[in-house]
Amino acid sequence: MLTHEQIILRLLLAAFLGSLVGLDRERLDWVAGLRTHMLVCMGAAIFMIVSAFGFTDILGYQNVTLDPSRIAAQVVSGIGFLGAGTIILRQQIVHGLTTAASLWAVAAVGLSVGGGLYVMALSATALILIILAVIKPVEKRLFNNRRQRIVTLLIDRQEASLLAIEAAIEETGLHAQQILVQRGDKSDEDRVQINLNHAQNKMLPLAEKLRRINGVREISDSG
Repeated sequence: MLTHEQIILRLLLAAFLGSLVGLDRERLDWVAGLRTHMLVCMGAAIFMIVSAFGFTDILGYQNVTLDPSRIAAQVVSGIGFLGAGTIILRQQIVHGLTTAASLWAVAAVGLSVGGGLYVMALSATALILIILAVIKPVEKRLFNNRRQRIVTLLIDRQEASLLAIEAAIEETGLHAQQILVQRGDKSDEDRVQINLNHAQNKMLPLAEKLRRINGVREISDSG
């Protein structure tokens, strides 16, 4: 049976490790940030402590057995609803998968702390931070050409031609996956959103062509 000091130590350690991961998500201004990751990690530790040590008083009864893995297994599957809440589908682009995965991972860290596997918990936290903070720049450099770019134009509704915009895109060697036209803030203005693939090295030539089109007032790039 754990002492009160041991229980408090495990909860504090779980909250601390969760906060380290949450700080990275908070830095990027995701909904699931510091407090969410702390609560998930500490909550998983609580479930593990309860599962492993919360029923020791009834183990002496005949035909009573204990399976500490049952509650832990429910945490693994149950954390999915929180992860799903961080995933957003916006204009055919999925956002938040990494944050959902980090929540799932810190739940595992919490289970490790709750079970007393401190080396595993500390090592897992270090690896999670490396994946989130160190691997991202490498991933961006290696695969940025494959990412979708979103170009937004503010155009004069009377002067600018969508055919001219499409022609400029094709002349640059790109293909528009989607073109979305919405009314702008001004009565004579439209907002045109263009989704492009494999456009990383061609954005400046494209912007140069677009700015020469009559009626194009503003060009912005999400990348």
